[in-house]
Amino acid sequence: MTSMTRRGLLAGAATLAATPLLSSLGSRPAEAAAPFLNSLPPAWHRFRFGEFEATVISDGRLPLGKPVPAFPASPPAEIVGLLEGAFLPPDAATLEQNILVLNTGKQLILFDTGMGDSMGPASKMFGPTTGKMLENLRAAGIQPEQIDLVVLTHAHCDHCWGLTDASGAKVFPNAQVALSEIDLRYWTDDNNKRGPEFMTPFIDGAKKNLSAYRDRMIMVQDGKEVAPGVVALFAPGHTVGHHVYAITSGNQTMVNTGDLAHHHVLLLKKPMWEFSFDTDPKLSAQSRSRMLDRLATDKHAILSYHFPWPGLGHVTKAGEGYDWIAEPMNLSGLG
Repeated sequence: MTSMTRRGLLAGAATLAATPLLSSLGSRPAEAAAPFLNSLPPAWHRFRFGEFEATVISDGRLPLGKPVPAFPASPPAEIVGLLEGAFLPPDAATLEQNILVLNTGKQLILFDTGMGDSMGPASKMFGPTTGKMLENLRAAGIQPEQIDLVVLTHAHCDHCWGLTDASGAKVFPNAQVALSEIDLRYWTDDNNKRGPEFMTPFIDGAKKNLSAYRDRMIMVQDGKEVAPGVVALFAPGHTVGHHVYAITSGNQTMVNTGDLAHHHVLLLKKPMWEFSFDTDPKLSAQSRSRMLDRLATDKHAILSYHFPWPGLGHVTKAGEGYDWIAEPMNLSGLG
């Protein structure tokens, strides 16, 4: 008997031996091994940046709703076409909220605070998926009492309403708060409760949260450090005092762009489009176009507050606009 014949016989014997078992299994109905969990794990991502350690904390997803009303001066068909071309739903835009914690070795710095729960039901104006910053911060091993400095890109609800809790107590009892003086004045002035309906809750929320830290405020200035290695860059329009922050350690620079661009497709492909939550939409578009050109030219890394989790990547020039190149996440540890 040849070796080929022996192998054939052995294979046949194995098939025959398995037949009763396969037959038995085939006659039993399939059963689910476990129920769906319908929950998300804590969302944080940690990495080394030069001599610093950085941790991105999620405040949860922020559903913007139908995208067309958010871009009132833009052709609806073009909005839909760009979203579908990026394999995104054309009838519902969802933004992330990526909060940076920077450990410089001397200070623990938090950039923006998310929606929080300081304003009761109004804190959920964008739905129940926001306000996750504190639980994710603690899951990442960071306690709010450890924060030395909170740096605000601007004073909108999803950036400063996490400064206090529902009772008005400081969430970060040992922290100073850095913000532009013009944003502080604008968003605590009741005379600005005009125009869009959101202005009244936005101002009420800013007043409650910022007033708790009035004795420990730092006024940021364009081109000046707010902390060693952290420089404020004026990028007005989204709010009157909106700033982005360039973070440098060693020969590396990363720019926390705040709300320079809310959407990684629409406002990169079309940087001159106007956005409905901008205080001055035309000035915002000019700041966005100018800063994106600088970021693409200098090839600096970016942390974007509202881009897909965790908001890390680069922008590159692409025709009249830009492409978003997300940075691969290092899941094996710090890198």
